[in-house]
Amino acid sequence: MLNRIRDLAWPRMGLRRYGTYLRKRVMRLSASPHAIAAGVASGAAVSMFPLIGLHFFLGFVLAFATRGNMIAAAIGTAWGNPVTFPFFFAAAYAVGDWLRGGGGVSAAESEQLATTGAQLSDGLFSGGFEAILPTFTTMMLGGLPIAVVVYGAFYIVVRTVVTRFRAMRQARMAERRGMAQQS
Repeated sequence: MLNRIRDLAWPRMGLRRYGTYLRKRVMRLSASPHAIAAGVASGAAVSMFPLIGLHFFLGFVLAFATRGNMIAAAIGTAWGNPVTFPFFFAAAYAVGDWLRGGGGVSAAESEQLATTGAQLSDGLFSGGFEAILPTFTTMMLGGLPIAVVVYGAFYIVVRTVVTRFRAMRQARMAERRGMAQQS
């Protein structure tokens, strides 16, 4: 039982090996560099939103809209995980608060947070969705510009890496063919 719980948060093979596995899976996809990059970028971008449980679906929708690869989108959603979500959500809230003209937590927001904290002790939705709606909308608003930046960064990096990987692979294959013809 304890191993199953551990496997949900930490891959059995270790994070470095898991990252290498995902990188190789992306490199070996049989799609164009654009499709792979758009797919991975879509998955990573939707991970910025506080919609846990919908990231795969949203990644597929965004990948479809940008003509990205669906498998690459699923792999890209691995960017959002239990280790990174607190950082993403804190950044989304901070950006959303800044976009709304906030300067941190005001006295009214402090009272709202205290009320929400009391309601959360009884259960997340015991006070209704209205209890968390201000925080949720702030995080959604802040997640949007972050997602755009993440999409752009992942697209550029992944497309560059995939293009270089394929060029090196073709050069190795041409070299092997040349050596085979000489024999």
